[in-house]
Amino acid sequence: MTASTVDRSTPLRLHGYWRSSAAYRVRIAVRLKGLVLEESFHSLPKAEQRQEAYLAINPQGLVPALQTSQGVITQSTAIIEYLDELFPQPPLLPAESYARAVVRGMAGIVCADIHPLNNLRVLNYLRAELAAEEPRVNQWVNHWISEGFRGLEALARQHSTTGRFCFGDEVSLADICLVPQVFNARRFKCSLDEFPTLLAIDAHCCSLEAFRLAAPDLQPDAVA
Repeated sequence: MTASTVDRSTPLRLHGYWRSSAAYRVRIAVRLKGLVLEESFHSLPKAEQRQEAYLAINPQGLVPALQTSQGVITQSTAIIEYLDELFPQPPLLPAESYARAVVRGMAGIVCADIHPLNNLRVLNYLRAELAAEEPRVNQWVNHWISEGFRGLEALARQHSTTGRFCFGDEVSLADICLVPQVFNARRFKCSLDEFPTLLAIDAHCCSLEAFRLAAPDLQPDAVA
């Protein structure tokens, strides 16, 4: 996919929710690219993502989704890689094949191994269908975040050259996925003491304007 093959006369529209960590990832990428996208917001606690109008856009009933002139793209990493191909500067994946695969693997720890076990629909299932009380739900969340972060901490120590980013010394997809997951970990009061490398990377990334502007509390649909 190249920029020349896409109809740029139709604005890109991002569907999201302020506290969705998957939508948060895409917002970071959008701001790193310096893009201004049209946005629509769907309250997950109110199940607005399950309404008929949105299901016509994304039949899975999840956010984020990106409407383009060619159709709808779902899943945060697919959206981010699409935007990275369409707007290649700054690149969000390394140029070399091995490095690119490592970064995708680091991002996958968050997107495939941590987040799917801790998103709202899973937690609501634990509460409603398995009668899990909040201490047990929090125990579940903390376990899976810690489990994934242990592996990611080791990889970041191995591949970060300055301790500012997960891989090398440039922002990448791995950092874009890490920061929203750290935000979630803090929401659920997960102990992060054993992950100093990840905390240092998170602190540095959150000092950058693109990450700061993408923060949940600054979004138009944020709820106090």
